[in-house]
Formats: sequence, structure tokens, C-alpha cells
Amino acid sequence: MLATPVFLATALVNILAIVLYFYMGVNVGRMRVKHNVKAPATTGATEFDRAFRVQMNTLEHLPVFLPLLWLAMLYFSWLPWAVPALGVVWIIGRALYMDGYMKDPEKRGLGFGVSALAEILLLVLALIGIVAAWMVG
Repeated sequence: MLATPVFLATALVNILAIVLYFYMGVNVGRMRVKHNVKAPATTGATEFDRAFRVQMNTLEHLPVFLPLLWLAMLYFSWLPWAVPALGVVWIIGRALYMDGYMKDPEKRGLGFGVSALAEILLLVLALIGIVAAWMVG
């Protein structure tokens, strides 16, 4: 099971989500240097504040996204490629969120909505799979 294409694709999605988060952290560091925001300050220039909020909001969503990704992958078997595909949708949503928020906080909605929809769909798939497994076993 660990070497199936769907499992490996889900693992790759997991890694890509973490890489995106690392990129966001590096961006916060760059903004700290650019705007001379010394640690432990978490506010400063508007550009820094936006980068910091993008990173923190993504951090707030990772503990929701990652378990749902893996629970859906483990339990939902009817459309196996739907799980890593939704993971890619989440990553795209987070990238759109970052791009929109950095331009103007009012433009973060699309990215937030895309990633939130992916989380909700992963939750539904995980629940369907878990309930189905419960009923069989």
C-alpha cells in the first residue's frame, strides 16, 4: 500500500504543502529584513504584516488539512485520485491566498475559498470512507 501511485501522490502533495509553507516562512524573513522588523515583533510595515498573516493563516490550516488528506487517502477508496487532486487544489488555493493577500487583503477571498472548499471536501470523503469501513467491519 505504501508504494501505490495514489499513496505516493498523496505523500508528494503533503511535501508540496510543507514546501509552500516553508516558502511563506522565508517570505516573512525577507520582509523582516526589508522592513527592519526585529524579532519578536509580529507587526511592522504593511507588507510584513501581510506576509506574516499569510504564513500564520496557513499554519492555522495545516493541522486541519494534513490529517484530512491522510484520513481521506486511507479510508476513501471509490475515487482514489480525488484525494491527491483535492490536495493540489488546496495548495493552489493557498498560493492564490498568498498572492491575493500580498497585493491587497481584500483580494484573499478566492484563495481562501478554494483551499477551504478542498478542506471541506476532504472532510466529507474521510467521513464517508470511515463510516463505510465502520459499517463493513
